Amino acid sequence: MTTTTHIVAFSGSLRESSYNTAAIKAASELLPENTTLELLDISELPLYNQELDGEQTPKAVLDLAQKVANADAILFATPEYNYSVPGVLKNAIDWLSRQQPQPFAGKPAALMSASMSMLGGARAQYHLRQIMIYLDVHLINKPEVMIASAHDKFDENGKLTDQSTRDFIGKLMAALVSWRVQLNS
Repeated sequence: MTTTTHIVAFSGSLRESSYNTAAIKAASELLPENTTLELLDISELPLYNQELDGEQTPKAVLDLAQKVANADAILFATPEYNYSVPGVLKNAIDWLSRQQPQPFAGKPAALMSASMSMLGGARAQYHLRQIMIYLDVHLINKPEVMIASAHDKFDENGKLTDQSTRDFIGKLMAALVSWRVQLNS
């Protein structure tokens, strides 16, 4: 019997022509067999407000939490804003971190980042790793995918054209599925 792995993906950018969203789309083309990937929409989430926790939690948050809870693994792709993760991604994480049962807990996950800078979003990834430790997310360590000079690696339609980057993303997706199997055995 073959098991399907369902991965949910968060893009830390709402920009229509986001390199990080494009990297997730490239990842969806490079999945191992019996793997699916769903890009989650975080654009409709209101700003986190603790007064809305519990019975007043917005439906968009509850729906997102359910998708994460039902997923086998998580992929994060984030740009770097001011040496850290963008507010929109942090907002989604903050909302989900308040849900019970906690949808992130125990999930295998992978990170990647794309940036026009030479560091490729490395500092944002390190901050995201710190956040995920608290949420008991089990991140894979390698390969690290930091897409530097992203504007040179995607075409005008958002297609990832750089073969070595495609190879790294393919290895990342294979490692995530393998990590999921290890954690569940």
